[in-house]
Amino acid sequence: MVAFRSFLFNVVALILHVFLLLGMLVLLPLPRRWMQVTVAAWTWTMKIGLHFIVGLDLEARGLANRPKGAAVYASKHQSAWDTFVFYLLLDDPNYIMKTELRRIPFWGWYADKCGAIFIDRAGGAGALKRLVRDVRDRLAKGRQVIIFPEGTRTLPGARRAYLPGVAAIYAAIEAPVVPVAVNSGLFWGRRSFLKEPGTVTLEFLPAMPKGLKREAFMAELAKRIETATDALVAEARARSPRLKAEDGEAP
Repeated sequence: MVAFRSFLFNVVALILHVFLLLGMLVLLPLPRRWMQVTVAAWTWTMKIGLHFIVGLDLEARGLANRPKGAAVYASKHQSAWDTFVFYLLLDDPNYIMKTELRRIPFWGWYADKCGAIFIDRAGGAGALKRLVRDVRDRLAKGRQVIIFPEGTRTLPGARRAYLPGVAAIYAAIEAPVVPVAVNSGLFWGRRSFLKEPGTVTLEFLPAMPKGLKREAFMAELAKRIETATDALVAEARARSPRLKAEDGEAP
């Protein structure tokens, strides 16, 4: 049943993507906000499809920790789910993503129009300077910037070293940096065809304190995100027979 429902959702999502990619061409000459609103509407459609077809829902915690207006959100990244969920939870999210994605026809054009920030991960100090410049630009316009500090998706329980971009941003801005924990990889795996029923939990944590040195900031950011993520993963496993079984426990 999970395989069938996943297949059905993937077919529906593919059809929606095709119509979206073609239809959004008319929005390219129009104001950026039109593109953002369209992407947000598509995201709500995806959420509804996940609920009714897959049985996958969202629980957002710590909503009071979201600052009003401009802020940077540093999020754990376990799933493709993470790449659109912030459109459900923030006013004007702008994702930081690798520059290779900008070259994808249609998709890259629309991401650029929405205000995405692209970084060349092999670009060294110059790339970091451009990243900080672009983040400052988005924050000055009252938007929210989303960064995945590990730079890629990781399996639940796995950790990667946090990349230096988030520290460079923290040191250069006055806006809050908000850590975000998530357990999405338990339900929508990395490069996985299957989408499992259940509830993905995303938690906004208190903003990072100001004035930390680079090493202290990176250590504290990783500690907060990883500790909270591990807790969300453990909680989901404790209440799900499927996840208990996958974790080697008796249902």
